[in-house]
Amino acid sequence: MKACDAKSCEGCSSKDKQSREQLIHCKLLRIKHKLLVMSGKGGVGKSSVAAYLALTLAKQGYQVALLDVDLHGPSIPKMLGLRGILDIAADGQIIPQEYSSNLKVVSIESMLEDTDSAVIWRGPLKHGVIQQFLADCRWDDLDFLIIDSPPGTGDEPLSVARLIPDAKAIIVTTPQEVALADVRKSINFCRKVKLNIVGLVENMSGLHCPHCEGFIPIFRTGGGKRTAERMKLPFLGALPFDPAVVEGGDRGRPVLEEDTDSPFKQALQEFAESVLKELKFSESALAPEMKTLH
Repeated sequence: MKACDAKSCEGCSSKDKQSREQLIHCKLLRIKHKLLVMSGKGGVGKSSVAAYLALTLAKQGYQVALLDVDLHGPSIPKMLGLRGILDIAADGQIIPQEYSSNLKVVSIESMLEDTDSAVIWRGPLKHGVIQQFLADCRWDDLDFLIIDSPPGTGDEPLSVARLIPDAKAIIVTTPQEVALADVRKSINFCRKVKLNIVGLVENMSGLHCPHCEGFIPIFRTGGGKRTAERMKLPFLGALPFDPAVVEGGDRGRPVLEEDTDSPFKQALQEFAESVLKELKFSESALAPEMKTLH
């Protein structure tokens, strides 16, 4: 498939004669890294991990977009304090919402007049919506496109794997065995659909008491690292449970906007550094002719 340069891609729209697949290919060439954040089960803080990874990378100066494809339970706009409906440009392209100059966001919630309405869609329609997000949004040049998917191995992550062949997965788990059993299914899903895995991150690995500064392993600890070792995957780090993260998500003001330091912020920085390290390693392993695509 013929590649598009930045100038020609600016004139692309879904109304052109070129196929939707060519349009997606054209736009994805302008994005260096595409990261799918996924989990084997719900309740592990996957959306928080996706949002905070995007925020951290944006604060480091990277151009980042956060795409929320959790079509039935979108939470990214609320977590980031974004309100209103997405605008449509004169050429028909969807204009992402701007959280900051380095971070743009697209979510199905920002396309609904009533955010409390239920989205009742089956597989083919979900695939079409994700395809539209990729083809019709004005992404421009990006260092990272971070995609927050719903838990499990259903339609949404499968659509991402098919539409973005060079996407890579970051898998989120918590330490307890019931979560680890499900995350192993996610790992096997990625391997079956040939979706490369950046690594595994353990969320809610414990609580640093704000009073005595002691560490409380709420759901045990270390399970994520042991699973990563067993499945021969990089372990990207462990993020402690922090009530301020929950409160910040409810208020639409992430804790990264606060000046105070915390164990969560320190662990988050280490997690982002691990992601960058793994991406740099995998990129250096590419054949020279493939590096031109990233």
